[in-house]
Amino acid sequence: MTSLTATAQQKWTLKECIDYAMQNSITLKQAQISKQTATETRKQSQAALLPSLSASTNQSVGYRPWQSFGMTTVTNGTVNNKVNKTYYNGTYGINASWTVWNGNQNRNQVKQSKLSEEQAALEMEQTANSIQERIAQLYVQILYMNEAISVSRQSLETSRKNEERGQEFVNVGKMSKADLAQLSAQRATDEYNLVEAESNLANYKLQLKQLLEITDDRDFDIATPTATNQQALGDTPSLISVYEQALLQRPEIKNTEVALQQSDVQMKLARAGYLPTISMTGGVGTSTSSNNSNQWGEQMKTNFDASAGIGVSVPLYDQRKAKTAVNKAKLQREQAQLDQQEQQKKLYSTIEGYWLDAQTNQQKFRAASATVESEQQSYALLSEQFSLGLKNIVELMTGKTALLQAQQNMLQSKYMTILSQQLLRFYQGETMNI
Repeated sequence: MTSLTATAQQKWTLKECIDYAMQNSITLKQAQISKQTATETRKQSQAALLPSLSASTNQSVGYRPWQSFGMTTVTNGTVNNKVNKTYYNGTYGINASWTVWNGNQNRNQVKQSKLSEEQAALEMEQTANSIQERIAQLYVQILYMNEAISVSRQSLETSRKNEERGQEFVNVGKMSKADLAQLSAQRATDEYNLVEAESNLANYKLQLKQLLEITDDRDFDIATPTATNQQALGDTPSLISVYEQALLQRPEIKNTEVALQQSDVQMKLARAGYLPTISMTGGVGTSTSSNNSNQWGEQMKTNFDASAGIGVSVPLYDQRKAKTAVNKAKLQREQAQLDQQEQQKKLYSTIEGYWLDAQTNQQKFRAASATVESEQQSYALLSEQFSLGLKNIVELMTGKTALLQAQQNMLQSKYMTILSQQLLRFYQGETMNI
């Protein structure tokens, strides 16, 4: 993909920014590691359903300084008839154990670990969504600042022309130097505003670059697609439809549903503390000793033994551990229900905020568009009348300031409308694309 091997000349689209972040974000990689850790835990809980098998051996050297001739000794249950003050013993065994039933704790642990794995995956998706939202916000802000800088440049150019015209008036005695100073101050103010706007643009680009985890010194810039007025005037998705879709798709809501399932499983695990545990054990083993006159192979054969057994453990008094666990599980479920309600409320509040922003800014854009058209005509007339000496410097500057403010308001409401509409569609499950 070209976006991942970009040169310094590349102009990043919104999609390329998002794709790059999905592959390189450290925060997202950390979430992926958490998901992988949960997967390993789930695999271990599944393996715990199977019997365990282990092999063991023990080799030891002993010393009996007062052992006399003719004495016999017993080692590992075997009578030894050789007299060696220093002797060597060895034991060998294979043992197996299997929890047959423990109130289904082991199987519920598997369910619990699967749900934890699912939660980790949903949290990773939440992280990805959060990154995408932030990228879109910065991207649109950069688009807005690009156009705002263009307006500021036009305003500065107008201020320079007014200053030049004022200088001509001063030269022919039609304007005082005090009025010219006001025109010069206006030009200086516009220069300052342009520098400040360019600084803000550079800061937004830096934030986006850092969000993409780009740490080298390459030049970074975004593609500037033309955001048309028709986009800002397009239909806004309804609040209820967006919320209903979000309830079905958003990972933060799914996460609360998984938490409720976890609380149910936790209740089963807690209640299992009242139930007995049944386990099976078995093993084979043998031993050898240098004090035995038989050969090593013969000892291994003679001393071989095998065993199998069933164990039952019944809890009689557990210092209130089971009851406490059950009560905590009930509280956990209540907390999970409250968390779900809180998350649903938070989701609705977020969507409602974007919807209100879209509606409000769209109305502002319509009003600002009409205002810009009116102010442009008014300023054109003021400028012409000023040239004829029919309007004074204060009226000219007031008209220019009103035009600039209207243009800035129109641009801001335009891009804020587009951003809010994009975020609403994103919460519906659509891909953001400007």
